[in-house]
Amino acid sequence: MSVRLNFARGKALVSRETRTAASMQAPEKDPSSDVKKGFSHDPDDDTSLHDVVDAGEHDHELNPGGLSFEEDTAGGLGRHLGVFSCTMLIVGRIIGTGIFSTPSSIIGSVGSVGASLMLWVLGFVLSACGLFIWLEFGTMFPRSGGEKVYVEAVYKKPRYLATYVFASNAILVGLTASGCIVFASNILEAAGHEATRWTTRGIAVGTICFAVLLHGLTPRLGVLIMNGLSVFKVVILLFVVVTGWVVLSRKTSIQDPRANFRNAFAGSSNSSNDYATAMFKVLYSYIGWSNVNYVLNNVKNPVRTLKIAGPLGLCICAILYLLANVSYFAVSTKEEIIESGVTVASLFFRKVFGPKAQKALTVFVALSALGNVVTVTFALSRINQELAKEGLPLPFGNKFWASNWPTGRSPLPGLVLHMIPSIIIMIAPPPNVAYPFILNVQGYPIQGINLFVVIGLFWLRHHKPHAPRPFKVWLPVAFFFLAATVFLLVAPFIRPSNGVGDTPPLPYYLYCLVGMGVLVFGALYWVVLRQVPRWFGYEVFQRKEALSDGTFVTVNDYKKIH
Repeated sequence: MSVRLNFARGKALVSRETRTAASMQAPEKDPSSDVKKGFSHDPDDDTSLHDVVDAGEHDHELNPGGLSFEEDTAGGLGRHLGVFSCTMLIVGRIIGTGIFSTPSSIIGSVGSVGASLMLWVLGFVLSACGLFIWLEFGTMFPRSGGEKVYVEAVYKKPRYLATYVFASNAILVGLTASGCIVFASNILEAAGHEATRWTTRGIAVGTICFAVLLHGLTPRLGVLIMNGLSVFKVVILLFVVVTGWVVLSRKTSIQDPRANFRNAFAGSSNSSNDYATAMFKVLYSYIGWSNVNYVLNNVKNPVRTLKIAGPLGLCICAILYLLANVSYFAVSTKEEIIESGVTVASLFFRKVFGPKAQKALTVFVALSALGNVVTVTFALSRINQELAKEGLPLPFGNKFWASNWPTGRSPLPGLVLHMIPSIIIMIAPPPNVAYPFILNVQGYPIQGINLFVVIGLFWLRHHKPHAPRPFKVWLPVAFFFLAATVFLLVAPFIRPSNGVGDTPPLPYYLYCLVGMGVLVFGALYWVVLRQVPRWFGYEVFQRKEALSDGTFVTVNDYKKIH
């Protein structure tokens, strides 16, 4: 496959606000470079990828951001993730703290076993709808960055506003704090030590530092460990599921394991706020189905691999999630689960196998949380790198954050940028309030971004009907996802049945306001960096620069024009 180099033609993109020119010409492309980078030479896959890249070269409206495809995919370790690694990237991201930690708060919100199980099913359906939309975008724009790329492709005016709004959400609340806290608390419990405030925080901070150094200094080892922990998590959940089947067969000491399934909807809440808040947590537990979209620059045969790994990874997790919940409800009463706190899986093993098994399971849950941290850190750091490559103003200059320093193979600066806000969140409020509040805050602005993405899908279908689309989502699926997203944005403002929500003493609507504030902050950051200079006679001039590791980056220069 041969992809023409847009930036080698000496073209300059000039607009009233910005002027962009390539600062250097790319070297002649080696015909064997596709093989070295891991591209397939399957004719169908090559044709699909060539079509979408060629469309972006000929129609600037189909080229997200300011970098061409070849510029955006240059640098780093190249394409080294296959179908298995990408499937594990999704499984490892989805299975983390959610299935072990949130069932208690979900049933506490909706009030019944039946309603709780229905939310897990609905969460899978909504996630599948979102996955199909992201598959269309991901195969249409096969670049790293996920939603960053998609909003840039649609919302081009005001220029870069969409990038700044997305960046605010990605950097400020794209956290792994909750996973680190769960890992720390479970390790301390397994070791028999008291989980004091600062001990928990110290271990949590050490956890994210380990993940950052692992991926930043030894990227190939990081992928191997990431895959191994993902497989380990699947084995853990399979063990929980099989144990639940044995319990339901009445061959253990658990009395009446089917009690929770009789009149399963008794006690269900009548408040839409309760369901919306619980659904945020379910959807957060499913977050990860778009994980491959964030790292497509590192994926072999990106179009084909994305279409296989996405549905496969999500289906594996959905089946395990639903059956694990059935196992939990077979072993413990509704009241026991609600009172179990954030380690409902530990309760499960204690009741079935005794206190010693509970400690062993605590170690397993901790390792699962660690796997989630390692996976999330890997993917979200690529988003940070893509934002920096696009010219997002950051402390010390965006060139540093866009680079693959120091190895030339992995974005350690992007990893550090992900680590900083996570550490701040870890050392701030107490875990019993912070954990559910963090889940809610992370979920709300994501739904706002999702709303812009799905609207963008309709816009592109209308304005670019003939653009190459290796995968097309059925439009009723997109409409359903749009309706659900709007509901999830509106319903949390309705007063919950208990009047206080699930994060007392904090107001039930506070996480919505904080989430909205995150997006508004991004818009204000754009005004300060892109509009205010013009009031003082400065214009933003953009140029492209190739770093020593092969990465291309957009650099902003502020020049006084009058």
